[in-house]
Order: sequence, then structure tokens, then C-alpha cells
Amino acid sequence: MAENTRFPINRRGFLAGTAALVATPAVAQDVNDGSTVEMERDLSQVVRRNISSFRTLDWQPYFSNLTKGAILVDIDSRALHYWEENGNYRLYPSSVPLTEDLTRRGRTEVTLKDPEPDWRPTPSMKIRNPEWPDYVPPGPDNPLGTRALHLSWTYYRIHGTHDTRKIGRRSSNGCIGLYNEHIEELYELAKVGTQVLLI
Repeated sequence: MAENTRFPINRRGFLAGTAALVATPAVAQDVNDGSTVEMERDLSQVVRRNISSFRTLDWQPYFSNLTKGAILVDIDSRALHYWEENGNYRLYPSSVPLTEDLTRRGRTEVTLKDPEPDWRPTPSMKIRNPEWPDYVPPGPDNPLGTRALHLSWTYYRIHGTHDTRKIGRRSSNGCIGLYNEHIEELYELAKVGTQVLLI
């Protein structure tokens, strides 16, 4: 068997090269052909890492009961915890608000289940990002993904995302984002009136 002399590499070189590749931030696509709608800043410039320290939680310290189920979003660990009325538990990685001033904590509830969300930027989003469109219909470019759970707080949602780079990161303008397959599962389980707590 002939030795490859064009690209000689030893174990140390391989490990150093791999570490450099892993440490390099992903570069967001810059598409200007009109085929996509870009609503977020380049995540490689504003997000330092995509990491979640998942930990399972017991519902009892946070809720007095599980009537209609319960959702707890742990902002620090970037995870959404869901308990069904019968106590069955699910854990989903999530995106959380980009900054503390965009973060809201406390108790709310699901007020509407939206099977085909459309998107409009909030007035404060338009001030920060005047180049964003005024409206995006349901579909693959929609920032709310394939499903959305509206909360009693104005403008706040738990929703899917078409941009999977956001999951596990501080990357949203206030909402909690899930992979589309996870929001579709949660959408089927949650009810209008499901308790929600963001900590």
C-alpha cells in the first residue's frame, strides 16, 4: 500500500487542525437574491457560543399542580421543560433572548395555539432594524417556524425557527425558540391555559 506523500499529517497535526476548525465560528449566509428573508443579524458576530447545560427538573418547586400541563423555560440553561398533566416530562433545547433587557421572567400562560404563524416585527424591532420587512407570511422563511404558542404577554411566543443555529443560544428578540420538530410536538401536547414560567 503506497503512502500518501501529498498530504502528510501526523496525529498532533490532525488534532490541532480539528481544534482550529471547531473553534472557528460559523459564518451566516449572506443571500441577496431575494430567495430568503433575513431577519436576524449575523449570528457569528453576536453569539459567542451554542451551549446548553441541560438538567432535568422536578415540577413541584415551581407549580402547585399540573392542570393543563406546565412549561418552565430556564433562560440560563437555554432549555424548555414540559410536564403533562399525568407527570410525563420532556426537555427541549431552546433559544432565549439575546440580551437581559429583551428577557422577561415570571408567570404567564398559553393563550393561543397558532398552527401556521405569520410574523410582523414589533415596533421596537423595526426601530432597531428598519430594513426588516413589515410582514412575512407562513412558510419556510417565517421566523416563527411551523407552529407558535402565544403567551399572555404581548408579543411573546414559544415558537419554532427556520434558523437552527439559534437553538442553544442567546439569539432571540424576546421569544423562546425551538427546533420545528420540537415545537410541533409541544404544540400537540400543550393546551390553551397551559401554565408557563420563565426563570
